[in-house]
Amino acid sequence: MNDLSTQNLIQSIDDLLKAHSLRKTALSRMVLGFFLAHPNIAFSHAQLQDQINLMLDSAVDKVTLYRLIDRLTQVSLLLCRVDMNRVRSYQLMPATIKNTPFFHCQSCQKDSFISQVIQQEALDLSKAAANASQHLASLGYQNVSYQLTLNGVCTDCAQQELQ
Repeated sequence: MNDLSTQNLIQSIDDLLKAHSLRKTALSRMVLGFFLAHPNIAFSHAQLQDQINLMLDSAVDKVTLYRLIDRLTQVSLLLCRVDMNRVRSYQLMPATIKNTPFFHCQSCQKDSFISQVIQQEALDLSKAAANASQHLASLGYQNVSYQLTLNGVCTDCAQQELQ
């Protein structure tokens, strides 16, 4: 990457942090830049910490990192999900997609938003979840959110396993 594109990337990251009223620290730039470089992959806190430690060539404080990814999640820059083993994983939140059903490949760990694969069915699932969320809110529940995850093996990984 040349100096100009590096400067543009840093400026883009700084603009995102500023737009969400977040501090522009070296760690926040690095973490957000890491997610921007891996937009379709979800990372657990431990996986992210390992990756950041490799980039820094030293150990980042796990509480500091957790607080940072929590802030990035609160401002909807990151999507947080909890898998079947109750492990939280984080990935970049696509700007146009919020609370949409997605498919998580248990082999390659990549996510595919279902709306990209089965358009009408995904829309129906999203509407059903939104209706349930609105109904709970009308009953007095607060901070209601939802996430729908289908887990399995994607077609690319399934084909590789057959070979």
